[in-house]
Amino acid sequence: MVRRYFLLTKPVVVLLLLCTTVLTMLFAAGEVPPWPVVLATIVGGGLAAGGANVLNCYFDRDIDPVMARTRRRASADGSLPPRRVLAFGLTLLVLATIILAGFVNGLAALLALAGAAFYLLVYTLLLKRTTVQNIVIGGAAGAVPPLVGWAAATGRLDLPAWYLFAIIFFWTPPHFWALALLTKRDYAAAGVPMLPVVHGEEETRRQILLYAILMLPVTLLLFGGGMMGWLYLLVAVLTTLVLIWYAWRLYRERSPRWARALFSYSNAYLALLFGAMLADRLLLR
Repeated sequence: MVRRYFLLTKPVVVLLLLCTTVLTMLFAAGEVPPWPVVLATIVGGGLAAGGANVLNCYFDRDIDPVMARTRRRASADGSLPPRRVLAFGLTLLVLATIILAGFVNGLAALLALAGAAFYLLVYTLLLKRTTVQNIVIGGAAGAVPPLVGWAAATGRLDLPAWYLFAIIFFWTPPHFWALALLTKRDYAAAGVPMLPVVHGEEETRRQILLYAILMLPVTLLLFGGGMMGWLYLLVAVLTTLVLIWYAWRLYRERSPRWARALFSYSNAYLALLFGAMLADRLLLR
């Protein structure tokens, strides 16, 4: 039973979001912040992301059973009643708000709650089933964790925090569309207008390549603004060129193999990019 509840939080997604949050904290502070603040941010941020994911499962319980990737969720197979799923998700969000507001600061709590609200109200309920731009606009929710991390470390939002927001915002479409290419039939069966369902795989591969190319100038904003040094520049350029290469191979060869490779690399790419920011800030300055 515990495992069923735990998996509803989508722990792998939560872990990726927490990585960007904590690395941003260290980047913003220029040193290791007080451990109680770091711990409270991790716990509060994890609960906020997990609670939003649980409520996403609650709202999608009607379409999750028809998709192979989601049909085993406890909210989809009936092993957990909807009211318990709803109560669990709301409880996690309340706990997250209390922890972040009480042990970090009000701005971090507000941003975490706003990110969860955007994910649920704007993406899940408004965009996901109505527009092909669902993941583009909805990607803003996944870009909130760096804002939370920056606010947790500094108590404010500075320009670099918005650059980090932009990096994740533009990273989300190629990352998610690569997965959508592999699960196109599921989304079609569920009636979700993902890009490959509505405009086809050819257009999806083209859009993935365009967004991958766009990542190069977006990632260089930090260096161009004098906020990062040569180490970050080197890693950003090399890792983004690899991302573009994967997108180009997917565009040219039209093979599920390259969609899987791009999806897997995109996760590592984000971790490498944020790790380079931290190394540049702490080791070379």
